[in-house]
Amino acid sequence: MSPKHTSGPRRIVCLTEETTETLYLLGEDDRIVGVSGYTCRPKEARQKPKVSAFTSAKIEKIRELHPDLVIGFSNLQANIAHDLIQTGVNVLVFNQRSVEEILETILTVARIVCAESAGLRLVERFRAGLAEIADSASRFPRRPRVFFEEWMDPLISGIQWVEELIEIAGGQPVFPELRHRHSGKDRIVEGNAVIAANPEVIVASWCGRKVNKDQIRQREGWDSIDAVRSGHIYEVKSTYILQPGPAALTEGVRQLHAILTKVVQCEPAHGLEPEESWI
Repeated sequence: MSPKHTSGPRRIVCLTEETTETLYLLGEDDRIVGVSGYTCRPKEARQKPKVSAFTSAKIEKIRELHPDLVIGFSNLQANIAHDLIQTGVNVLVFNQRSVEEILETILTVARIVCAESAGLRLVERFRAGLAEIADSASRFPRRPRVFFEEWMDPLISGIQWVEELIEIAGGQPVFPELRHRHSGKDRIVEGNAVIAANPEVIVASWCGRKVNKDQIRQREGWDSIDAVRSGHIYEVKSTYILQPGPAALTEGVRQLHAILTKVVQCEPAHGLEPEESWI
């Protein structure tokens, strides 16, 4: 073991992808002994043992890995945390919901693995990237009205960090009052409310499912919505936007900005292509 690993947890299980990606970006990935089955980023992480879904986990398999820390996210993993704690495992569950909380979570993870300097550099890089996008968006001739569809049945509006990233990217969320509600069931909206809000852009991200744009177009009365009439219906994959970690702060917000740049028909130089990356 290299000297940098003389303190802090050496065997970490990550129940969600954003912590895994953070540890890789910090150069601390050799501490990871188990990951979520939904892990996609980085692709090397898929070689690690898979021990959980999102709301369920293989408790015995986790115990067999002898972790000295398990890191989770969200109140939805409370039962997993409860079961692990009862078996004597150390568990840390974050509940970050805003862009600032995401950045603070990254810093906390860095401190836990004694990589605070690397964490500070990483967060500054993310802040610089977000500032670059915000500066580009400030040159938009207008801020398009955006409905972010987190789920389709029932319709769920975007969670806080997504709505904040839409604003950074140059858009105006149509249900800003709902963003602070943690639970998806508290962000349910009626189809008629979306019609009344008349978004110019619909961005959908259905966790675990490919977005069906025809289904969106064919909803009763939605043919009167500007976004539907003009064809501005887009998908951002959930792995890029619905996980509160590095991916959302980089690729996710870049894709949102590229979509909005297209909508307002800015000059190409004013936008950032979604395939560009800071990391």
